[in-house]
Amino acid sequence: MHRDLTEHRLSKHHGLGNDFLVHRIGANDDVSAPEWADRARAWCDRRTGVGADGLLLLERKHDGRLGMTLYNADGSRAEMSGNGIRCLVQAAHRDGADGVDGANGVEVTEYLVDTDAGPRRVRVVDRVDADTHLLSVDMGSVSDLEQPRNWEALQCHPDRPVRHSSLGNPHSVVGVDDVHAVDLQALGSLVPHVNLEIIEPGPEPHAITMRVHERGAGITMACGTGACAAAEAAVAWGLVPANAPEVLVHMDGGDARVVVDRETRGITLIAEATFVATITVAT
Repeated sequence: MHRDLTEHRLSKHHGLGNDFLVHRIGANDDVSAPEWADRARAWCDRRTGVGADGLLLLERKHDGRLGMTLYNADGSRAEMSGNGIRCLVQAAHRDGADGVDGANGVEVTEYLVDTDAGPRRVRVVDRVDADTHLLSVDMGSVSDLEQPRNWEALQCHPDRPVRHSSLGNPHSVVGVDDVHAVDLQALGSLVPHVNLEIIEPGPEPHAITMRVHERGAGITMACGTGACAAAEAAVAWGLVPANAPEVLVHMDGGDARVVVDRETRGITLIAEATFVATITVAT
């Protein structure tokens, strides 16, 4: 007996190598339904599925806002993603004929996105090429967190700078001498419930170099919220000049620019998102 299959149209995007599948949903879809976690695990699997770091559910709301729900590759739900939200907005922007509102012909370049971490404002700054846009995200303010459970297992030297913070999702930033000399997989596996960033200064005076082990995904090529947490830590630790207008964050997948308001700890993330393909899958 053959059961009827439902086809799902997805688009794949990446933000500096941190890749996501975007699924358009309707207002009546339940984003908390257990099948979304199952689909995220199946579709994001890099051997038996399409392959991605996460699944984004995109909802267009009646008031013009967008809704974003993020499931990590392991099926867990995440509050926020700086790379993911840029991919989601790029998908919506491309769906609207590069942001042209057919009702009145006005080009839309700014979007308000509801996330599990609260609303975030995203602006399409530029179209780099046919598949890539530069976007700016108002990421909100950084707040401090308590030391995560099992942190002692990492055995960080007491003189090593460490900062636990939140941008709607949890981060632990550790300053190191050489990010490539650290067994990041081993350390990240000790605290899989947080996003772990290791950073070193430079090579430019206003830059840092970062690697990340993400909650629910493992080592990824880039992390948008992680870049923000790392940049804010670098500012607090004096790793970049006090008068630097922004922090350049080098990651394995590319570079992000982060503007840190030193008084409010407000963060703006500026980086690219790239469309990869449109895929149809059946369940």
